Amino acid sequence: MSDLSVMCSELKVLIVDTLALEDVTAEEIETDALLFGDGLDLDSIDALEIAMAIEEKYGVILGDDPDANQKIFMSVRTLAEFVSGSLQG
Repeated sequence: MSDLSVMCSELKVLIVDTLALEDVTAEEIETDALLFGDGLDLDSIDALEIAMAIEEKYGVILGDDPDANQKIFMSVRTLAEFVSGSLQG
């Protein structure tokens, strides 16, 4: 399993745990599915909670740029790429 796959799996668990999702398991979250809108249907409060959980777990801080954050939070894969890239750099 690649490092990105591991990060995706970890983030799926983090999302389910952080948001206390009862109707969705980590395994059911598609890596490339949208996190907002037609995907998991998350909202800005959910994104803030996930961002705080990522900061706590990985020490990675997301910036204040709404356009950049929209791209980062597009899917589990884009979020994993951002966290992985931040940890490496």
